[in-house]
Amino acid sequence: METKFWEVKKNPEAAIAEAAGLIAAGEVVAFPTETVYGLGADGLNAEAVAKIFAAKGRPADNPLILHIADTEQIYPLTSGLNANARALMDTFWPGPLTIVVPRSELVPDIVTAGLDTVAIRMPSHPVAAALIRAAGCPVAAPSANVSGKPSPTNAKDVADDMTGKVAGILDGGSCGIGVESTVVDTTSPVPTILRPGGITREMLEERLGAVEIDPALNGDPALRPKAPGMKYRHYAPKAPMYLYEGTLAAQRLTEAVLRAQKQGLHIGVLCDDAVKGRLEESLRRGHTAEIFSWGQGKADLAEHLYEVLRDFDRVSPELIIAMGVDEKGLGLAVMNRLRKAAGYQILQAEEGGITVKNGSGFPEFLFS
Repeated sequence: METKFWEVKKNPEAAIAEAAGLIAAGEVVAFPTETVYGLGADGLNAEAVAKIFAAKGRPADNPLILHIADTEQIYPLTSGLNANARALMDTFWPGPLTIVVPRSELVPDIVTAGLDTVAIRMPSHPVAAALIRAAGCPVAAPSANVSGKPSPTNAKDVADDMTGKVAGILDGGSCGIGVESTVVDTTSPVPTILRPGGITREMLEERLGAVEIDPALNGDPALRPKAPGMKYRHYAPKAPMYLYEGTLAAQRLTEAVLRAQKQGLHIGVLCDDAVKGRLEESLRRGHTAEIFSWGQGKADLAEHLYEVLRDFDRVSPELIIAMGVDEKGLGLAVMNRLRKAAGYQILQAEEGGITVKNGSGFPEFLFS
């Protein structure tokens, strides 16, 4: 398949019109949002949606999100909205929030994976909004990557995964937030976060009061997904990845890197600027560690996480060790992605020592 590529800034109206025409004709087009790039097709055309699953290699029991450009577009897609759903729409749309609502008969089963609910969001990115309006339909769109790989936040990474698999790629520059939208189930007795994202738990609680966290976020493979990203390993680099959490995560990671250096292992390291600086001072010249920093805080981590995970694939370390952050604010979202990228191989680093929080088969140098 020939994949067309448009740089939106060169001719926005023509690029969006041509891309929208392809979607209306039943094809798949990648496009930017404020979170990550999406892989979009007519959300009411089951045959078009099936092309998304084929391009990504996505499991059929992993539901999709329908993207709309105007609030009125939600009403034909749902059998009813409760007060919580309306409050979230009024407060956070357009923006990085997806709400799960009862589906209408208009929504194809392939979009919802046979569930009686549908996930809907209204992106704030101007290119996404213009594309949806021009296409004249709700656009079903997961992240524009091969299933399981890190989500793309720029058009080059989309092209690496999707050239020859989709009809077109709209290059709208880099995404600002860098992690997917928050998904909230409004049909449960208490609104429940199914996937953390740019709209934090604290922001939701300020608007709604009580908000719960779905237990599927702990990685239980027996739970059926109600929203994207809840079941399968996601965001994963090619090399095995291990994650340090806890109050001494930075210290224990630093010690492990130095031990790996003595053993001559070629490892990847994901940490913040401060830890990277200390490591580079401690390691001897010619070290074999590939040290990537996300920056200084959680917003930097969210924005650059997927880029860094893809960078690891380019340098091919034997394994990767990463440093976690606390779960306040954006921390809940980025830790969800880090844990999935690591396949839930987690080490808890506290004053009493290092313990296995989850996983098995850890290399010895991670402990002592």
